[in-house]
Amino acid sequence: MTTGRAVSLHVTPSSRAPVQELEEARFVAGHGIEGDRHATDRPDRQAYQVLLMDQETLDELGLEPGDIREQVTTSGIDVASLRPGQEVALGSDVVVRVSRPATPCSRMDEIRPGLQRELDGRRGQLASIVRGGSVRVGDLARVT
Repeated sequence: MTTGRAVSLHVTPSSRAPVQELEEARFVAGHGIEGDRHATDRPDRQAYQVLLMDQETLDELGLEPGDIREQVTTSGIDVASLRPGQEVALGSDVVVRVSRPATPCSRMDEIRPGLQRELDGRRGQLASIVRGGSVRVGDLARVT
């Protein structure tokens, strides 16, 4: 599907810090999400500002939004089917561009043994922020 909703928003302020759930997040083009540890102006990190994941995959794996440390959880969009270069509009302002599939790290096995392997090819998509603004839980998400 190409249209859905943002069902959950999260930031992680520092490495290994607990994920913080938000009702609204501010996305800054070329930088990242305010308050998230991945927000940076470093050129080598521009393609990795946001991790998109879909609720449907989390449900299949018995996980909750934020468990795999994604910033944006959508419903109604098959995030795994997105390709590099595709854009996703979030709310009325924000546009993110898919960079590449996210590789599950060994920390996933801290959530549940074997989860890193279960998430192979299913951990969502990394993206950069093309146009900034605010996104609220419940906002429309659509592949453009």
